[in-house]
Amino acid sequence: MSASKRKRKKKVVCVFSADRTEYSLLRPVIMRLKETFDVRILVAGMHLSPEYGYSVEDIRKDGLQVHKCVETLLGSDSSVAASKAMALGLIGFADYFAELGPDLLMVLGDRGETLAASCAALRQGVPIAHINGGETTKGSPDEAIRHAITKLSCLHFTGTEIYRQRVIQLGEAPERVHNVGALALETIMQSDLLSREKVAQLLKIDLDIPYAVVSFHPASQEQANVTKQFSQVLKALRKHRELKYVFTYAKADVHGRTINRMIDAFDKNNHSAAAFVSLDTVSCLSAIKHAAMIIGNSEGGIFEAPVLGIPTVNVGDRQKGRLQSGSIINCPPDEEAVSAAISRAQDPDFLKNMEYRSALYGDGESSQKIGAVIEDYLSSGKVSAQKEFYDLL
Repeated sequence: MSASKRKRKKKVVCVFSADRTEYSLLRPVIMRLKETFDVRILVAGMHLSPEYGYSVEDIRKDGLQVHKCVETLLGSDSSVAASKAMALGLIGFADYFAELGPDLLMVLGDRGETLAASCAALRQGVPIAHINGGETTKGSPDEAIRHAITKLSCLHFTGTEIYRQRVIQLGEAPERVHNVGALALETIMQSDLLSREKVAQLLKIDLDIPYAVVSFHPASQEQANVTKQFSQVLKALRKHRELKYVFTYAKADVHGRTINRMIDAFDKNNHSAAAFVSLDTVSCLSAIKHAAMIIGNSEGGIFEAPVLGIPTVNVGDRQKGRLQSGSIINCPPDEEAVSAAISRAQDPDFLKNMEYRSALYGDGESSQKIGAVIEDYLSSGKVSAQKEFYDLL
């Protein structure tokens, strides 16, 4: 046991975050954990990059102290650079966990930085709690990373009962896997969203005609495929002059910069488009709320859009496998198919009859449930980095 661990009175929970979207989901959990524990926030990745909005300042604006920053991003978005970024993170995280010796590490999702942080924590004997395990995204390489983090973790918080069963299927004991609902639902319920007029001022666009939010991310490790797929989406957008477009940049993923360059070119040549490197949580949710639809392959179209009452044109297989509301229109990354889906999303009959199923993802009290479970586990000493494989047979 480290000297710092012997001296402290409160249990220390380290919360890791690598980007703004991730932090927006973790924020209510952090606030809940702070009621009982000494919460240390560890950041890396896009949080520390001016290119991606330097969103570590979002955390500080919330009155939270960032305990440690670990630089991981390189100046390239190739697959080699992504692997090297994980290696850089592993070195920094190893030193941090050796020094701090937290009682628990809380992680969310499926980013490479998160996998690196989890590997470092495991080697230091730090128990890991993982949020959003058990989900399947068959069109994304992140699925393998998500399941790998599940196997490194000893405590699990899933968004639905189906996802809980998948985590158990991966060999995790049922008493360590908790269905708490989706944090995205709680984030929406707790956010004081902006009016349509304020959104227009924020986005600096004239809302004389409806607009669509476009959020597209790489669904392939090959640049040629990424370029081809997003080119098809942009061709479809050009056909629909009845809409304006608000683009959000792709994240720091393999070939994410390829998409961002294509967004810049489209924005430059189209007076009915605007592009944003990064929007804070309230601004992003408000922009979605007042949009005619969301187009692309982001989680926002699966989780947030149905709750906010707008249709989704979900392009390609990146989100394939996730539970979906009836407000989501799936289509391949093909110009004609995307165009047809955009038309359908504006059809009065579809809008009148589409089914929103926010109840798929719980009751909006995920952070309270997570906090209660962690209090029980840490106070009773149930959490350990050591675990046995739970065999279904």
